[in-house]
Amino acid sequence: MIDRQNKDESLIVYPCDFPIKIMGVMRDDFAQTILALVLEYDPEFHAGRLEMRPSSKGNYLSLTATVRATSRQQLDDLYVALSGHAMVKVVL
Repeated sequence: MIDRQNKDESLIVYPCDFPIKIMGVMRDDFAQTILALVLEYDPEFHAGRLEMRPSSKGNYLSLTATVRATSRQQLDDLYVALSGHAMVKVVL
C-alpha cells in the first residue's frame, strides 16, 4: 500500500548521477542544442557523458545525458525545459 502522506519524498538520494533519455528528429544541431540546455541545469556536465544513438532508419536521434542531480527541483526543471523544447519529441 502506498503511503500518501509521504508522496513528496524521493526515492533518489542526492547528489547522484541520473540518466535522462531525450529523443528528437535527426538534425545536425540536435545534440549541440540539447547539450547547451543540459549545461544550464548541470554546469559541470561534460559532453563525454552524452550518449548518442540514431534510430534504425536514421530519422531520429536518441540522446542519454547522465547528469549530476543535486535536487528534485533541478531534475523537475530540466525535464520541463527539455519537454518544452521544439526539437524534443520524448523525454524519459
